[in-house]
Amino acid sequence: MFDQLESMIGRYEELGELLSDPEVVADTKRFMALSREEAGLRDTVATYQEYKKVLETISDSEEMLGESGLDDDMKEMLKEELSEAKSAKVDLEEKIKILLLPKDPNDDKNIILEIRGAAGGDEAALFAGDLLNMYQHYAESQGWKFEVMEASITGIGGYKEVSALISGTSVYSKLKYESGAHRVQRVPVTETQGRVHTSTATVLVMPEVEEFDYQIDPNEIRTDIYHASGAGGQNVNKVATAVRMVHLPTGIKVEMQEERTQQKNRDKAIKLLNTKVFDYYQQIELDKQNADRKSTVGTGDRSERIRTYNFPQNRVTDHRIGLTLQKLDTILSGKMDEVIDALIVYDQTAKLEELNR
Repeated sequence: MFDQLESMIGRYEELGELLSDPEVVADTKRFMALSREEAGLRDTVATYQEYKKVLETISDSEEMLGESGLDDDMKEMLKEELSEAKSAKVDLEEKIKILLLPKDPNDDKNIILEIRGAAGGDEAALFAGDLLNMYQHYAESQGWKFEVMEASITGIGGYKEVSALISGTSVYSKLKYESGAHRVQRVPVTETQGRVHTSTATVLVMPEVEEFDYQIDPNEIRTDIYHASGAGGQNVNKVATAVRMVHLPTGIKVEMQEERTQQKNRDKAIKLLNTKVFDYYQQIELDKQNADRKSTVGTGDRSERIRTYNFPQNRVTDHRIGLTLQKLDTILSGKMDEVIDALIVYDQTAKLEELNR
């Protein structure tokens, strides 16, 4: 373990030098790749350096306690310092073990978030809108950028389907556990007799695919250009700016009309289509390895019911880890840290247990 950590320090220092090299800075793709690698090592290196300082403190304190001629106050101070250092050593060793767990290569990526109203008609579509707002507020609290890319809105203001790009630091690492079926129990606005109904919406979190990671063969894409509809000013219905792209082998379709120019809509559409198609093929591979994923709460069965939002009892329950919080209003307002942190800890603990077997 320590050889691995020393090697990380060497690589971290090397990366620092490379990132200040003008030739590297001029090469955008290489600079971005090295920056991500440096950021991925930063916390581990800092923790290990802190650990080495604690070891020095333990060694120095034990050596001084072995000296003669110390008064009682000095001995007491050294013993207290030694006790604190030993406690810190145990904590840091546990943290280092977690930091050395195999990293998900997608953890530092931005994501495409897709939410669909599922069982429950209009109420499911309204709940999809509630989930969209929850993730948007959470993204804002993290300092991330949140951008709706395509949306199919129902007559009463819900969403049949909506996709958003969330970009920032470590977005996928925090939101990757959100994929699955989310269930809501509440009295719908259309219910006249006050009965509680159960509806569902599905959430899909896909790491954004960058151009140098994956690109669809242009010959596999059919592109249609048409007139946008809805809000957009005088440009709407006068100039054909909306773009529809279909990936012919899979039938995956995206439509983009949020921007005022055809080129901007094309750029957004191909980015979204790349991500969806790559995720489609990746999911096929993951399904083949289903047995290997049973110990995690990560990107598993996307039809699985992962969480229930019970309005009458102001309760949120994550079924994968048995977490229940009487804070539904708080969580739906975007304050999701308690849920997300619990999922991360659960996943890390499961991986540590697997590693120690």
